[in-house]
Amino acid sequence: NGLAERLIGSIRRECLDHIIVLGEVHLRRVLQSYADYYDRVRTHRSLDKDAPVSRPVQRTASIKSFPILRGLHHHYVRL
Repeated sequence: NGLAERLIGSIRRECLDHIIVLGEVHLRRVLQSYADYYDRVRTHRSLDKDAPVSRPVQRTASIKSFPILRGLHHHYVRL
């Protein structure tokens, strides 16, 4: 299945290739954090650079960075 292979590849390339997993509980926590990032923050080209859980457009304000997965990825928002 192409969709499953694409998702597994994204998880491996964007997450697990950069983290040393310390056990099953740690792996589950990392994967849950990545799933939240993937669904709520990460842009998807097929969704016109929006996330699967749509969010409002932020027009003007200062930009703040929030680390995800201890800084592996970041979420930038206007405050």
